[in-house]
Amino acid sequence: MKRDSRLSNVLHALLHMAEMEGPATSEAMAQAMQTNPVVVRRLMAGLRYAGFVTSAKGHGGGWVLSCPLTDITLRDIYEALGAPTLLAVGNRVESPGCIVEQAVNRALTDAYQAAEEALLARLGEVTLALLSAEFHERMVAGCHGHKEIEHGDESSSDDDDNHPGV
Repeated sequence: MKRDSRLSNVLHALLHMAEMEGPATSEAMAQAMQTNPVVVRRLMAGLRYAGFVTSAKGHGGGWVLSCPLTDITLRDIYEALGAPTLLAVGNRVESPGCIVEQAVNRALTDAYQAAEEALLARLGEVTLALLSAEFHERMVAGCHGHKEIEHGDESSSDDDDNHPGV
């Protein structure tokens, strides 16, 4: 099953936008996200509707953030994307009359709901400002400048245990 990476992609693009001095074109963000500009425009449409970005057409146009990073949480962005499914697992539904299946499904449904509630709560605690601060810490620690940050087949020596803000 293919994972839905829209949230990760949009967060990536928004952090790049925060570093830019002017508007970001769909083409530039598509390159950073390694996708098609049409995909970027679709994703940004939900963010524009939610009030997080604005766009301008024509020469010098593009997408810009319309509110401070401190005011935007990961949950806000998740919801602006249409609240995609968080967990890729589900219940068996082949024999709804089976009491074993009913017991298993109830236990799993309760566990899935608790996991989703915990994840949504955590997403509500993390702002784009926290992500930006971590990015800047990593950039300084790695002696990188803005121009040196590349995309593509990135590999990092850091593991998930080294993400203090997230």
